[in-house]
Amino acid sequence: MQTAIDRVTLHNDSPINESGEYVLYWMIASRRLRYNYGLDRAVAWAKKLNKPLVILEAIRLDYRWACSRFHQFIVDGMRDNASDSDDAPVTYYPYVERKPGEGAGLLEALAKHACAVVTDTFPCFFLPAMVTAAGEKISVRLEAVDSNGLLPLNSTTTFWKRAVDLRRHLQKNLLLHLNSPPDKTPLTDLVLPSTFNLPSEITSCWPAVERSALASLQLVKTLPINQKIAPVEDRCGGARQAEVHLNDFIEHNLSRYINGTKDVLNPATSGLSPYLHFGHISTHEVFDRIVDKEGWSQAKVSQETPRGKREGWWGMSPEAESFLDELITWRELSSIYCWHNGTEERYEDLPAWAVKTLDEHRSDPRPYVYSLEQFRDAKTHDPLWNAAQNELRQTGMIHSYIRMLWGKKILHWSATPEDALEIMFELNNAYALDGRDPNSHSGIMWCLGRHDRAWGPERPIFGKIRYMTSRSTSSKLRVKSYIARYS
Repeated sequence: MQTAIDRVTLHNDSPINESGEYVLYWMIASRRLRYNYGLDRAVAWAKKLNKPLVILEAIRLDYRWACSRFHQFIVDGMRDNASDSDDAPVTYYPYVERKPGEGAGLLEALAKHACAVVTDTFPCFFLPAMVTAAGEKISVRLEAVDSNGLLPLNSTTTFWKRAVDLRRHLQKNLLLHLNSPPDKTPLTDLVLPSTFNLPSEITSCWPAVERSALASLQLVKTLPINQKIAPVEDRCGGARQAEVHLNDFIEHNLSRYINGTKDVLNPATSGLSPYLHFGHISTHEVFDRIVDKEGWSQAKVSQETPRGKREGWWGMSPEAESFLDELITWRELSSIYCWHNGTEERYEDLPAWAVKTLDEHRSDPRPYVYSLEQFRDAKTHDPLWNAAQNELRQTGMIHSYIRMLWGKKILHWSATPEDALEIMFELNNAYALDGRDPNSHSGIMWCLGRHDRAWGPERPIFGKIRYMTSRSTSSKLRVKSYIARYS
């Protein structure tokens, strides 16, 4: 089988049903037809068994924070997948619930006719529990395949508390894993039995979404979800838009990545975090494009003993190495943490030193105490913080540096650190296109000390937690135009 075995997790003891009618790929996290280990695994099973391949991509209505913003982003991706699979010998089956619970039983019904079911590993939100439950219900083999990062999650035996320690591990071990990349275009020139119709009892009970509906903005508007958090007008989802953002970043912003990220209105960031979160683009594809741009090969890697330094190991430009540190080290630090610690983020999971210092300052007077509603509606005394919250509400994102300030001030202006944590998660997960994700969850926990160290001098409320202010941020960034845009 093509997919490296350390990316595959078996979720039941059921056998392969060689008399089944097809192999089923249940696409739940890696929502793309390129650079996808899960799709590679499903294709390999279909070839081995000489069976058709069915790709199920579905959206449920009853997940927490369901809203038209997130639903439309996913539907945009389904539109691309439907179009891109038209000429391939696969059956792409997009399904969107119209009423809560309407999709119950669809996976089991499809699995009854399948030889095996392959799905995606994603170490966050409700997906791990959903896959575990599915493994208990279906009667054929269920495999989950990890396409989250360059380093397979199953190759790790623990999580790392500091980025420098993971970076050192990557510098010692990552090159070996780069020798087993996913297929760039697994459906190109694919030969499989393709004359196939799904059973009518499935298609009549759970009809696939028409292609015309996927291309329309009306579908999501009719669904019983939160319609107040609307789609972002100038940011569509899907693999094609992900590629547009990647091309733009490499051509115009990679060369200014180190200093240009602090430009608040035209930051030199990639803008890829929503597409990485929803699986519309792969870390491997982004990495490949950087490698091509840099003319890099493994021969350029530093031969010094790995020390976990942020620059100098790859043998690329400083800008490329800085970006790869964010794409690989920090994203995978977060995924690995969730993989080993579960999907729930709790106050007591903060580092012991952080819990201790926050507890010691629990009774410190707060200069302001705002409710969740006041934070949500950007009704604080601070124009810069209000602008950050408005950017989140309007665009589904916050400028990367200001996002740190956004979290720090919620801690500063909440009655307790537990309240601050709850408010940050609620606002992030309700509005952010890249929320409900290991990376954004770690960013929130970083505001309270995770993957950081104790800082001095000790301050009221924060104790030894790293401190940030709007005044210091304003001295580093040109925020007047930012505040004006998002006022």
